[in-house]
Amino acid sequence: MNAKDLMTEVPTTVSPDHSVWHAAQIMLSEHVSGVPVLADDGVLAGIVTEGDLLRRTELGTAEAFPNPSQDADAVARAYVKSRSWKVGDVMTTNVITIDETTDVHEIVTLIDQHDIKRLPVMREERLVGIVSRADLLKVIATGKPDAEIRGDEAVRRAIVARLAETASALSAQPVVAVEGGIVHVTGDIRSRYEHDAIRMIVEGVAGPGFKDDLSISGKKVL
Repeated sequence: MNAKDLMTEVPTTVSPDHSVWHAAQIMLSEHVSGVPVLADDGVLAGIVTEGDLLRRTELGTAEAFPNPSQDADAVARAYVKSRSWKVGDVMTTNVITIDETTDVHEIVTLIDQHDIKRLPVMREERLVGIVSRADLLKVIATGKPDAEIRGDEAVRRAIVARLAETASALSAQPVVAVEGGIVHVTGDIRSRYEHDAIRMIVEGVAGPGFKDDLSISGKKVL
């Protein structure tokens, strides 16, 4: 799955010459936390977000007397951003973008690493959509468990394979047996968290409910 599959196509945009009040009204009416800003030639100029509008005179959060120890340019920038009525003065210009073929793993990584809520999607130099955290939630909300696997041996092999993929999270690989559709898991584990990881894997393959004889330091996991 990639950006083209996830993105909101043709998102609402504003111009650098629009007012911050206009941008705020769009965010409220469309229930979004950021709006792309396009220059007159259609090129992405920036993005204006809720975060850009937090330190404003209207909110009483603008610093009337910025810290004099700050860089002079930073002080001037903060002053303009807190008081200007133009989107172009308050928007974020250093925007991280992706293209339509960017896969979901890279999208999540970028959003997490840069602590941002949305990524404009570009086709060459043109904005064609936007992927937000909400779009990623839709993937999770429509997700389904692994396809049903039938047969004791097939279930056992599937569970063993998934446990092997999770080897870095487990202190040891448990022993798995499946008889009459009932999964039996035995072994020694490091913590209750490992038990939960194993339970999650088994339930993902065979569904809820399995019998285990897992122990932590010789004590049965309850």
